[in-house]
Amino acid sequence: MKFITVFTPTYNRAYCLHRVYESLLNQTNQNFIWLIIDDGSTDNTKELVHQWIDSQQLNIHYLYKPNGGMHTAHNTAYKNINTELNVCIDSDDFMPPTAIASIYSNWQKVKNNPGIAGLVGLDESINGELLGSKFKKTNTEITLSEFYNKQGGTGDKKLVLRTELTKAYPSYPEFPNERLVPLGTLYTLIERDYKFYAVNEVWAIVDYQPDGSSANIITQYFKSPKGFKYCREINIEYGITPKIKIKNAIHYNVCLMILKEPKSFFNNKYFFLTIPALPFSVLLYFYLLYKNNK
Repeated sequence: MKFITVFTPTYNRAYCLHRVYESLLNQTNQNFIWLIIDDGSTDNTKELVHQWIDSQQLNIHYLYKPNGGMHTAHNTAYKNINTELNVCIDSDDFMPPTAIASIYSNWQKVKNNPGIAGLVGLDESINGELLGSKFKKTNTEITLSEFYNKQGGTGDKKLVLRTELTKAYPSYPEFPNERLVPLGTLYTLIERDYKFYAVNEVWAIVDYQPDGSSANIITQYFKSPKGFKYCREINIEYGITPKIKIKNAIHYNVCLMILKEPKSFFNNKYFFLTIPALPFSVLLYFYLLYKNNK
């Protein structure tokens, strides 16, 4: 049995999905499954993937589902993964040749530690620049909250998770007519109970696309207010610093404004934070509205 599943959510990305395929072909360690979650593509993704399956050069599993957004593709992936570990490589990203080998060797060091949820490595831009900062101490246990909020860490990082944990924690909620729930909510829940093993090695090459969620985050804010509201609730509840809780209380109010739920400003269990945050929320709401309409 393979030790890890590389899963790739994709939606109309046939034009760049080949880079993931080629990078996986070039892995020095082939001990993995590639799971492709087709989130309702209308291009030639299905035909392209079946060509690769027919070539039998990789162990590829392909699942098609109606379009629901990145978080729903993650939900589908987690339900169908059976390997010990999993890692998401987006359809516009790819892996350096030694990534799987590095993940495997580092996992052997900590796999028997029940307090470790998985590994966390580095992302690099397509231009060869590191995204954000390295970990201050490599080969050490850490949470993402500690890295970003206590150590001043920056930049996207690549998480490799124990599959038993991605199955054990709640799935991302799926709201009708919304296409985004921030993926970090699951990681916040997991790191209440576990830590990650930090490795200063690059496991993903990232190429942000103009149609990606990162490039359209303000638009997504208005299109998926329930998803963002859920994210803010998680971060208010489990944020490790007062600054995190206050920031998310401000954003929580903005979500209520978008949803037109004014009664919820006072009728929520975080009202001791959300009420004082209201003036800042109003300013932020109008700023985001302005940016969204530009």
